[in-house]
Amino acid sequence: MRVSALILPVYPWREGRHIWREAEELGFHAAYTYDHLSWRTFRDGPWFGAVPTLTAAAAATGRLRLGTMVTSPNFRHPVTLAKDVMTLDDVSDGRITIGIGAGGVGFDASVLGQTPWSTAERTERFEEFVPLLDRLLTDGDTTHYGKHYSAYEARMLPGCVQRPRVPLAIAATGPRGLALAARHGQGWITTGPARKGDETDPAEIPGIIAGQLAGLAKACAAAGRDPAELSHILLTGFTQEHPLRSVDAFVDFAGRYAALGIDEIVVHRPVPGTCFDPGQGVYQKLPAAVAAAFGTDAEPAPRP
Repeated sequence: MRVSALILPVYPWREGRHIWREAEELGFHAAYTYDHLSWRTFRDGPWFGAVPTLTAAAAATGRLRLGTMVTSPNFRHPVTLAKDVMTLDDVSDGRITIGIGAGGVGFDASVLGQTPWSTAERTERFEEFVPLLDRLLTDGDTTHYGKHYSAYEARMLPGCVQRPRVPLAIAATGPRGLALAARHGQGWITTGPARKGDETDPAEIPGIIAGQLAGLAKACAAAGRDPAELSHILLTGFTQEHPLRSVDAFVDFAGRYAALGIDEIVVHRPVPGTCFDPGQGVYQKLPAAVAAAFGTDAEPAPRP
């Protein structure tokens, strides 16, 4: 079991540098940030770009894995995203993971002036976006003509530090998204119930995630992969479960999901005065508590 942090991009860098360094010093496996242009109740407050934030975090840290949780096609194009990711991998000396999802209907879906895509179109775009991003990050020269995304002699030189490319962690719950994770992912991400997670009885959530894991295993079998090749990542904070009530509550929570097959749990670094307010004292104790409970080192694991 690994525990990682989600650091919202709400801090001016004079403050943010200390927060990212703190995550490394505490022993979190990784620290991620959201790749949105604005987000939920934070829309009218400070909100910085994910790629510059991760670039600065890479320069401010030395061992901590870094990444997005998650990037989506809502306002990204595979060619420009691949160039940014390759550069982040270089700056961080191979410590980047890219979490990627299909996107939703929030502010990012309309900020460029377009009509938000239907669920069917988001899924269709996702199924084209991920394989093209995989190719771009793996090959030095890519040409592709698709329905939604094209690339003409897109050069990605010198390529990624991590070989064959930066790992992708795919957020998915439905069969088509799980198939993408099985074919292209080095990790899989869930937040729990696909819809209305915050209204779901907490007692039902482990069963729901067990069902998702079974779906992932089925997709991996169809793709000829062992599910154990993928990290199984649970991003918390979107259900009525409250693992940051206490250190003991978190260890119990982590043990429950470890038994199902989850091997990385991501918690939000508390932000006072927001829905992520509680738990600052618990957050700081989590890496050591997980190390003691699960026999892992309270240090970031080596990069893939």
